[in-house]
Amino acid sequence: MDANVRARLLISGRVQGVAFRWETLQAAMRCQVKGWVRNLPDGQVEAVVEGSRQQVTDLIDWCRKGPPIARVDRLDIQWEDFSGTFREFKITR
Repeated sequence: MDANVRARLLISGRVQGVAFRWETLQAAMRCQVKGWVRNLPDGQVEAVVEGSRQQVTDLIDWCRKGPPIARVDRLDIQWEDFSGTFREFKITR
C-alpha cells in the first residue's frame, strides 16, 4: 500500500471563472483524496490534497489539464508532511 502524502498545488492560467474548483472537487472525489481547493486573489487556484501517493498523483495529473474550458499554463507542486486532518475534499473561499 502507498504511503500517505500531502501536496500543495498552485495552478496558473485561465483557471478562474471556468468551473475549475467544481471540476477539481469532482475529480478529487473520483481519486478519493481529501483536502480543499480555492481561488486566490491573483487569479491562481490553490489546492491542498492528501491521500495515498497514487491517489494524489492521479489528481495532480488531472489538474495539469483541468476542465475542457480551462487553460493550465503552470502547475507548481510543493510536497508537505501528511497531516491526516481532512475528512473530505471541499471548496473553500
